Order: sequence, then structure tokens, then C-alpha cells
Amino acid sequence: MMTESRGGFLCDPVLEQLGVHHGFAERGAQPPDSTVFLRQVHGIRAVRAEPPRGPARSGSNGERPAEADAIVSKTPGLAVGIVTADCVPILVASADGGSVAAIHAGWRGLAAGVIEVGIEATGIAPAQLAAAVGPAARGCCYEVDEPVARALAVRYAEHLSGVLVPGRPDRYQLDLPVLAARILRALGLVQDRIGLAHCQCTICTPGPRFESYRREGATAGRLRHFIAPISSLR
Repeated sequence: MMTESRGGFLCDPVLEQLGVHHGFAERGAQPPDSTVFLRQVHGIRAVRAEPPRGPARSGSNGERPAEADAIVSKTPGLAVGIVTADCVPILVASADGGSVAAIHAGWRGLAAGVIEVGIEATGIAPAQLAAAVGPAARGCCYEVDEPVARALAVRYAEHLSGVLVPGRPDRYQLDLPVLAARILRALGLVQDRIGLAHCQCTICTPGPRFESYRREGATAGRLRHFIAPISSLR
């Protein structure tokens, strides 16, 4: 089942069932003004968002963004977000909707373990979490070289079948969303709580519907995804 776009955002049924406000951005979509974003560095640091202490600016909480690639919020209504343009956006929520996380996972972050760090930062057992994987570069279009393949194989050799497929000499086609989903499952998330409704390829989906660095280079914009804890727990 696929939820239709709402105001330029795609909502995953797995998170919709929890009543969690969230969205994977399509091109040009703007998240809630108070969303806390990061200064992403393709690393593995996770931080916790805190309520703003000063005037909010559009797309931020009015403070200098933290340098990290995963962010957790346990404050009711305080949205957290990440930006992508081919990397994988992962939105996570606890079963009661009171704790959420947003994870930015490119190949470097994946190889270093950013998904594991982001899930651990929630402080909740993986079996009690739901996660949705959003639009990103798929194996149909995303070509990587031998050093990338080796880096991923160090940590995820058992997950790469059908995900890292040989192509041209010394080149591979890499399916980032499928790899992310396999990692989530290996961490202990229940299969039917891993949402894959919106794993479209950012590079070749017509429109173009999404921003893509691989397609547009330095002129590419960014997709701004978000998720917020529910305001009142059931």
C-alpha cells in the first residue's frame, strides 16, 4: 500500500499507523518551520534534539546545527529532519510514537555503521521500533567503484547479494534502500515494521520528482525529510 503525496511529502503506512507526523520530501517540499536539522558529514554521530531556546528560523530551531548524521527527538511535536539528494533517508519511531529519529545514510555512512548508531541512539529495543526507508539512489542507476564495494563488504558482506551487482569492469550497481532495509532487519526490527512504500530511485524517477546529485551535479537541490513525536501519548 502506498500513501499519496500530501503537500509534496510522501507518508509511509508503517509510520502512519502510529499516528506519527512525518514525510519524505518530493522536489520543492518544505518541512515544518521548527524542524531541527543537522550539518551532515557522512559520519556516524547521533545527537538528541532539544526544544529551541531562541527565535525559530525557517527549517531550524534557531540554533547552530549539530554536526551529525542521525538525530533523535523525544519532545512532543519537535520535528527532526535530514536532507538528501541520492543518499538514503530513514525515519524511525517507537511503537507509542513518543520517540523518533531521522538517519542520513549514504554509502560512507552505511559502511561506517550510521544505521546502527542511529537506532541505538533512540534508547529503545529495535523490536519496539518502526522505520521507513525513503527515496534514494537505486541499483538501476547508482554505479560505484571497487573501493566502495570493498568498504561495504567489510561490515555487510552477508547483505550484499543482489544489492551490489557487478556491472562494467571494476564497477558495481548499488541499491542503497534495499541495503538499508536489510540492515534494519538484521538489527532486530520486525519485517512488517520496515516501510518500503516510497523507495523510488531519486536518479531516474520521472519529473524529475526528486533532487539527485548524481543526475544534476553541483546544481542539485536537496530533499528535506522530517518526523515528529506525537503530541500526546496514548
